[in-house]
Amino acid sequence: MKEPALTVYLKKGGEKRLRSGHLWVFSNEIESVDGAVTAGDSVIVVDAAKRVIGTGYINPNSLISVRLLARRRLELSRNFLGRRIRHALEYREKLNPGETVGRLIYGESDMLPGLIVDRYGDTLAVQSLTAGIERRLEDVISLLDELVAPKNIVLRNDSRMRHFEGLPIEKRVVLGSADAPVEIEQDGLKFLVDVFDGQKTGFFLDQRENRLRTRELARGKHVLDCCCYTGAWSVTAAVAGAASVSGIDSSKPALRLAEQNAALNGVADKMQFVDGDMFKRLAAVGRGTKKFGLVILDPPALAKGRKKIREALKGYRALNRLAMNVTAPGGHLVTCTCSHLIEQEAFMNMLVAAAREADRHARIIEVRGQSRDHPVILGHPETRYLTCVVLELL
Repeated sequence: MKEPALTVYLKKGGEKRLRSGHLWVFSNEIESVDGAVTAGDSVIVVDAAKRVIGTGYINPNSLISVRLLARRRLELSRNFLGRRIRHALEYREKLNPGETVGRLIYGESDMLPGLIVDRYGDTLAVQSLTAGIERRLEDVISLLDELVAPKNIVLRNDSRMRHFEGLPIEKRVVLGSADAPVEIEQDGLKFLVDVFDGQKTGFFLDQRENRLRTRELARGKHVLDCCCYTGAWSVTAAVAGAASVSGIDSSKPALRLAEQNAALNGVADKMQFVDGDMFKRLAAVGRGTKKFGLVILDPPALAKGRKKIREALKGYRALNRLAMNVTAPGGHLVTCTCSHLIEQEAFMNMLVAAAREADRHARIIEVRGQSRDHPVILGHPETRYLTCVVLELL
């Protein structure tokens, strides 16, 4: 079905960022719209000289008023969505042939702003984060059913991002069921994933390649996994030959799954998990004499908004200082931030401050990002949100 598209006229100079690859039009960059709009309508965006910038969908209730899907004029039909979804699936198949676990669609990076689709074997977890996708969600679901043929599809529309789009929070099953955790296998390891109630969509798929990188670092070491969630880093380290693994997290349900995941992979005998506040637990470990050859620090995003960046950096600095204090000389700290608001330079400067406070020298072994099934689109820095730094503590 064809959708009539209104025209959005930008203010003079409002197109510069868009021509450099960015996909968002902010409300203060719009001069006018040639008609009445409702959330999710398709629009053509033109500059002050009336040259076409691209096609997108609009939400007059959001600070991000328009999200572009193409740098030309086109019709946002079901066929268009089908082509975009097929292209995203083809990219993942080329990346990891035959893989049945991973991110299938990553919003702007697949030129489908607001759509997230994660695959856990026969189960798909779908997030609709914008009014534009919400308007077309029925088509999206039917296309995923047609192209992927899953047994289960779960809508995880419980992200706070929906608040900014004026969308309700909800979780529901639209195909099959989600009565129990899904068992997946990835890189030779097995995990139980709570697709319905787990964090994000149940599993941190974006850290896959970083977890693999730490296998050689873990071998023969005593490992401390901070914010371990359901034990993906912990199990990876244990199976790789760690001498012991200790995991800490504030969520008791997550730790129950972590224990089950340890048992699934036959490494429960070398692992222990404890719950509690991360700052207090790390401080308590630091007061003891035991040091760890590998410390993994993968906390949740501490910066929930731009006004919280300074406060978040203080939190990251405190956590990293505590983590450095429990890392043995010659040992490694793998430390991460998953907030796009914390730029890599700011994160690195924070680490310098944390090392100074811990009175430790450290050298950078590697700086990494999110897994390749979460690609970064050139010109749109918001698609790059994960920084993972591997440090050697001297």
